[in-house]
Parts: sequence; C-alpha cells; structure tokens
Amino acid sequence: MTHESSPPRRGLAFALLLPLLLAAQPVATDSYLPALPEIARDLGSASSSLTVFILAFGIAQLLCGPLADRFGRRPVLLGGLACYAVAALGCALAGSVLLLAAGRAVQGFAMAAILVCARAAVRDLYPAHQGPQVMARGLTGLGMVALVSPLLGAWGVQALGWRWVLVGMAAYALVLLAMCWHSFAETHRPIAPGALNAAAPRGSAREVWANRPFRAWASLAACTYGGLFCFLLLSPMVYIGYLGMSPVMYGWIPAGGSVVYISSTVLCRRLLARVGPVRTVQIGAVLSLTGASIQALGCLLMPHSPLPLLAGHAVYVMGHGIHQPCGQAGAVGDLPKLAGRAVSWSGFVMMLAAFCAGQTAALFVDAHYSAGAWPMVLPMVLAGLLLVAIAYRWLPRLRRG
Repeated sequence: MTHESSPPRRGLAFALLLPLLLAAQPVATDSYLPALPEIARDLGSASSSLTVFILAFGIAQLLCGPLADRFGRRPVLLGGLACYAVAALGCALAGSVLLLAAGRAVQGFAMAAILVCARAAVRDLYPAHQGPQVMARGLTGLGMVALVSPLLGAWGVQALGWRWVLVGMAAYALVLLAMCWHSFAETHRPIAPGALNAAAPRGSAREVWANRPFRAWASLAACTYGGLFCFLLLSPMVYIGYLGMSPVMYGWIPAGGSVVYISSTVLCRRLLARVGPVRTVQIGAVLSLTGASIQALGCLLMPHSPLPLLAGHAVYVMGHGIHQPCGQAGAVGDLPKLAGRAVSWSGFVMMLAAFCAGQTAALFVDAHYSAGAWPMVLPMVLAGLLLVAIAYRWLPRLRRG
C-alpha cells in the first residue's frame, strides 16, 4: 500500500482537528452573544453585525466549495483561518457599527472556507454510511467548545470589555492555523488545469440540486438551524433586556444548551447504530417540536418567567443535536465527487434560512419588548413543524424510492 492511499494517520489527525475546525462557528457566535448589549451601548445597533456575519458566511460558501474542489482543501482552509484571525482583530479595533459589520462580514467569509473544507474532508476520508457518525463525533467536540465560549465571552465582557472577546477569537484562529499547517494533510486531489472541464462540469450545481437526498437532508439542516439562530440572535434581548438577567448569568444559558447539545450528539450516534438515520431524525423532530411548544405555552401562561423558555430550549437543542450530523452528512453522502459544492450549497441554504428567519423575527422586537419572548419562540415552533413534516413525510419517500 502506498503512502498516498494509506488513510489511518491522516484520519487520526483529522479526527482531532475536525471538532476544533467546526468550533470556529460557536467561537465566532456564542462568545459574541454576551457582548451584544455592550456593543449596542458603545456603537449602536449590535444585532446587525451578527446578521451580516451569518449572511456573509452563507453566501461565501457558494464560492468556497468550488474553490476547495478545484485547488484542494488545505490551501483554502489555511487561507480561511488566516483571514478569520485578521478580521477578528479588525473588529476589535472598530470605531463604528459600519466598520464592525464590515469586519464581521470578512470573518463570516473566512469561516465559510473553514467549515466547507472541514465538512468536505469528512466525505473525502470516510464512506457515506460513516459520515453521520463522524460528523456526530465532530459536533460533540464542537459542543464542548460551545460550552465554554459564552462563559468566556461573558467574563471577557464584564472584566475587560467586548473588544477583548474579538481578540480571543483571533487567538483561537491563529493557534488552529498553526495546528493545521503542521497536521492537516490534503484530503482531496486538486483539479488539474487540463482536466477542469471533465472534473467540474458547468452543470455541477445543477447536478447537486437534482439529487433528491441532497434536497431533503439539506432542508432538514436548514430548518433546525433556522430555529436555533432565532434563539442566538434574540435571546440576549429576551433574557438580558426583557427578563433583566446580567450578562454573566445569561452566559450560562447557551453554555447549558451546549451541555445538552453534547449529550444529544452522543445520543445521535447510538440511535444511528440502532435504528438508522430516518428513524433517528424522526425522534429528533418530535423533540424539536416539543421543545418549541413548551416555550410557546410558557409565553402564554408564564410570560415573565424564564423557566419554560429554558426547559423548551433544552428539549429543542436535544433535537438539533440529532438533526445536524444527519443533515450535514446526508446532504453530501450521494455526491462524493462534488463534496465541496454539495457542502457549500447545503451551508448556503442553512444560512439563508437562518438569515430570513432572524431578520423577520427581529422586526417584532422593540425597545420596550412589547412582544415579550414571542419573536424568539414562534420561529422555533415553525421550525419544529417543518422538521416533523420532513422527517415523517419526505425522508421516508426517499427510502421507498
């Protein structure tokens, strides 16, 4: 066996790097959440910087996927990590909302390169039937980083100010850049210039969208993340602004969600081994809808209590931790030669759903919080309903077909 065809050493290194690469997203979002109220006081509206970040992340994936297929995963990944660090430092120095939003847009673009390469490398190194298990392990590690990110972010805001949270993001990216430079081997053979048309036909995007499993699994991932993003975007306003929590106390809420997320990715791996992917996501869909329904009942019966919001969020996140590994791996499982493009389109749809849901929900939040927690809760209810429809109606048809 040649060195080029021997994957164990590469696989082991990648298994260690995967959760850290995926965790670039919660580092950029979860640690940023406790800083939003202080940024709003210093610079003005803070939620726009988060939505611009998500929008840039979604759109940039459409470019990063083809680049990763054409030039290989390694150069695109290393470039993304370097830009992520530089953009975070630029945000730390921003003196206006406009500059902050511009820096976060660049950071979102860089994060697209990181996550597209990490997810595509899973398909490069592992067969389709192992993809959900590998993604679940990677997302377990992501959950561990997400557990401490909001706590560190809250501590940094209270002790040092919001700018140091962004410095911490830059430090994370630089450490990861050094690790990947040393340990991340190329997992995909770059397309030779003379073979460009044969290896990447012009209809490759059309081929991705023509794939029925891609459409179903990508929709699953988009729906679950769309609901969660409304929590990410609006929960600081609900818990800190509407319910009066301190930033440090609020930091424990996404941290607690991360604990639930970690346990749900472990549960996902066990369910996949026992009942298969479709039945697994059906269980997750019931959890997602149940969690959102608990929150809705809380808004009706206990509008000023955080308890039903917290309980419902925990149940929803349990479902989310089941859907994400299955959705992300399932979307690319049938498209090994177009893994970069399939990952990029799946990620774009996921971020587009999050952006549209978040922007719509934010329209109903005013300075007096007259709508209470409803702008955060109703999108999660809608996501739960859509997840049940996908899990019980759409995915079983794929299996019968």
